[in-house]
Amino acid sequence: MDGNSCSSKWGVSLFSGAGIGDLGFRNAGVDFKVMCEKEADRAALARLNFQNVKFFFEIQTEMDMIINHINDEKNKFKQDIFLCSCTAPCQGMSKNGMGKILNNVRSGKRPILDPRNRLVLPALKIIKKIDPMIIFFENVIEMRNTVILDEFGEYRRILDIIRSELNPRYTGEAYDIEMADYGIPQKRKRLITIYTRSNKIKRLFEDGTPLIPPATHSRFAKGGLKKWVSVWNAIKDFPPLDASCREKARDKANPFHRVNILDEKKYEWIKHTPAGRSAFDNQCTNPECKYQLNPSHGTNKTQEGINRSNKDTPLYCVKCGSLLPRPYTVEKNGSIRLMSGYTSAYKRMNEDFPASTLTRNFSFPCSDNKIHPTQNRVLSIAEALKIQTISDFEYNWGPIRLNGSTRQASDTLIRKVIGESIPPMFTYMTGKYLWSLLSGDSYLATPGVTVQTNLSNIAFASKFCE
Repeated sequence: MDGNSCSSKWGVSLFSGAGIGDLGFRNAGVDFKVMCEKEADRAALARLNFQNVKFFFEIQTEMDMIINHINDEKNKFKQDIFLCSCTAPCQGMSKNGMGKILNNVRSGKRPILDPRNRLVLPALKIIKKIDPMIIFFENVIEMRNTVILDEFGEYRRILDIIRSELNPRYTGEAYDIEMADYGIPQKRKRLITIYTRSNKIKRLFEDGTPLIPPATHSRFAKGGLKKWVSVWNAIKDFPPLDASCREKARDKANPFHRVNILDEKKYEWIKHTPAGRSAFDNQCTNPECKYQLNPSHGTNKTQEGINRSNKDTPLYCVKCGSLLPRPYTVEKNGSIRLMSGYTSAYKRMNEDFPASTLTRNFSFPCSDNKIHPTQNRVLSIAEALKIQTISDFEYNWGPIRLNGSTRQASDTLIRKVIGESIPPMFTYMTGKYLWSLLSGDSYLATPGVTVQTNLSNIAFASKFCE
């Protein structure tokens, strides 16, 4: 490592959010000395949970200050940076690839590109100046094909820009990751891109060793892997709740284990929804009929290739004419019509599979696949913290100092943080794995699960960096 030791695993976090992803790295031994987050409420949580860290607000306006501070710290302690975590905002990532962007340009239609996607450019400038041993990028899968305008006005994929900016000093790769494959009770796909300048890790990579930890689980438990952890396995120990009334909707012993009360009609829709199905598919509940073959809900593609939910899904039983317990809305004239919604809305989770991706809207039954697998309600915040693996680590939600007052983090803020974050158990495993590649130690995936890394072709002369 150019003569300096990286025996102390200190790190830098750009776009830290509330520090949830960094929480996993910290528990893997990374000592974060610098963090950067623009959103004041997320930064307040990060400050609360990461003490003795230098915080910055915005990488564009404070770029020189960030670089100077980090390099001063490196010179002061004679240590290089083990890890730089860079999780730029994902809200602007597009499913459209380079082809569609260029077609729009050629036809005179200027594509609308989200400016937040270009934040990777100043981040790369910082990274190149501070020269970390390992760089960890995390984002949505759509980042793989997201195009931005580079600094020369050219349309280029973000991943291509990262590669050209970091090569030849760094070598790396982008991986499509399913979090359920790592024992996390949630299907959550993310693009994990890792680059390194360590000659040891480069040689391992060239010999076929991936830069991400080996999977520990799979859907069908093949190849010596364990079966995916189901949502029920993750939340089965929480006391039952029911969204029909206040008394049943909260657990007095756990302030985070509570749900909102549902109005009578929504409760009725959910009550009749089977596991793995949507309330839009509910069948007749008339005790004198109970016809179970009413057409189910679905979607069709328009001529433009856009999925639209069907508008002709029956709201009344085709056999007896009774109102089906399907989501509906009341018009001004008192008539009712089927509510607009996809087949994943008002859908009950299957207890035998991992939860669907937790979004910031997981507390709303109309959100995709968010109804509790066996109970008539949505997930509580406590259950979401468990599914996201945040509660497997020590993390405080307040009091935080925000807008001149001190208070606990609101439910809304907590839901946003959960929906925005990467499960810290994955970053914990990744931090441990990357250090094992660098040090030659065996890799302890999670407590009690040891995976020997593929080091057979490399002779490690030292436990530390080059």
